[in-house]
Amino acid sequence: MIDLHSHTDQSDGTFTPAELVAEAKRVGLSALAITDHDTFRGYEKALPFAADAGLELVCGIELSTKFGGASVHLLAYFPGQAPSEEFRSWVAFLLESRRDRNRRLIERLQSLGVEITLEEVETKGRTLTARPHFARVLVEKGYAKDIQDAFDQFLDEGAKGYVQRHEVPIEEAIQRVVAAGGVASMAHPVRVARNHWDTLTEYVGSMSRMGMRAIEVFHSDHTPENVAFYGSLAERYGLAPTGGSDFHGGNKPLISLGTGLRGNLCVPDSVLAGLKKLVQ
Repeated sequence: MIDLHSHTDQSDGTFTPAELVAEAKRVGLSALAITDHDTFRGYEKALPFAADAGLELVCGIELSTKFGGASVHLLAYFPGQAPSEEFRSWVAFLLESRRDRNRRLIERLQSLGVEITLEEVETKGRTLTARPHFARVLVEKGYAKDIQDAFDQFLDEGAKGYVQRHEVPIEEAIQRVVAAGGVASMAHPVRVARNHWDTLTEYVGSMSRMGMRAIEVFHSDHTPENVAFYGSLAERYGLAPTGGSDFHGGNKPLISLGTGLRGNLCVPDSVLAGLKKLVQ
C-alpha cells in the first residue's frame, strides 16, 4: 500500500515531516509522496527520516492552476530525478504570489471587522501560510466555532471574506513540470467538474494533449463510481493512474494516511511503478 498525496506542516498540514514519515511506517506504507502546496521543504526535511525508516519517499508538489474559468490543482511528481533549479525558481515565484493573496485576504477580513494580522497567521504557517492557518486563528479568536465554520463563513470560494489568488494557466504549469523531468497529474478530479462527466472528459482530453500524463484515480473524496470513471478516462487517454489520501493531519481529521476517509482508500504499489515508467 502506498500514498502519493500528503501534506506536512510546511504547507497546510499539521504533521511535521518526521511525524508524517513515522505515521507512514505505522500504517504500513511502502512508499509515500509528499505533495505540499508550492514548496519542496516538507519533502526535503523528510528525506533523512525516510532513509532511517526504510521508507521510499517520492518527491512531489501540488500546484494551483487555471483551465478556462475553472481552478484545477495539478500534482507534479519527480520519481526519477530531483526537479531542476529553473523549476524551483518558478515555484518560489508561485510562493510569493500566495503571500500577496494572504496580504489581500487580511485586508478583506479587516474590512469585515475581523481583528486579525498577517503576523499572527504566519506564526501558524511556517514555510507556507494558507487558508487553514487563517481558519485556526479565526477559531482561536472566536469568529468561528471550528475550522469548517471558518471556511464556510469567511474563506471558501463564495464566502464573504474570500480572495482569489493568482493561478497560472495549466498549460504553462504542465510544460514546466515536463521540462523539469516530472509527471503532471490532475489532482482530485471530482473537485474539477463535480459529476459533470462529459465536461471532465473534455478537460482531461485537452490537458492530455498539453502533456499531462496522469490522473488521480484514487482519492479520499472519490466514490467507487468515481474511481471506475476516472480509471476509464486514464485508459481512454493513455494516462497513468495516481492516488493518495490527501492527508492533512488535524486540518482534515477524518482523513487517514494510506486509508483515506473511513477506510475507503487502498492505492496499490503498481501505481508508483507506472509513474516510474513514464520517466525512464
